Amino acid sequence: MVLKMIDIIVPVYNEAGNIKKLFDEIEAEVHSPKRISIVYDFDEDDTLPVVERLKESYTFEIRTIKNTVGRGVVNAIKVGMAAAEYDAILVMMADLSDKLDVVDTMLEKLQSGYDLVCGSRYMKGGKQNGGPVLKGLLSRTAGVSLHFLTGIPTHDVTNSFKMYSKRLINNIKIESNGGFEIGLEIAVKAYVSGYAITEIPSEWFDRTEGESNFHMWKWMPKYLKWYLYAIIHTWFGKRDKN
Repeated sequence: MVLKMIDIIVPVYNEAGNIKKLFDEIEAEVHSPKRISIVYDFDEDDTLPVVERLKESYTFEIRTIKNTVGRGVVNAIKVGMAAAEYDAILVMMADLSDKLDVVDTMLEKLQSGYDLVCGSRYMKGGKQNGGPVLKGLLSRTAGVSLHFLTGIPTHDVTNSFKMYSKRLINNIKIESNGGFEIGLEIAVKAYVSGYAITEIPSEWFDRTEGESNFHMWKWMPKYLKWYLYAIIHTWFGKRDKN
């Protein structure tokens, strides 16, 4: 069976200190066919000169895409997804927060018929290392509770580390306008629409270099919106089957 190609979407904001380590990790751990899209907001981003210097040093294609629809991680992810051309779309962060040794398995799951494969810190075998205690507690509570309340087949619905089929992305209307809640929105919409979802254990690490762009209190209402969306549509709505 021929493996599908992965479009790997990496939103960046001044990640000069991390980007080479990310490329090295992708080279070492991801053996499936792939292309990396670095999505940036502004021309002065210090990631860009490093990418330009390194882009011919790896076995995979690296391209840069400017986010022209509005600054911020959610728009960068949307722009990257819109530019994706291959069957599998993976969103990952430039800060090496996710251990990449599971990416090939994620692709195998997608190729077996799933439309969404969620990296899960909170299922058996998954792990979270470091990070703010309150943020981790809220994330775990949201993921595990939504799994039990709605039956969504992941314990970690808020994790951004997800692989999507191009079919799913083409058919989901994305409304997120805040930040990383986009992964939650797509997952719950996919679930209530009947798309096939699974999860695999993944390991997450707090960043060691650079500044996080996660704004917990600012984005909390947006996460809550999609959490409640999943409950309302699962309990009171009719789920479609794809």
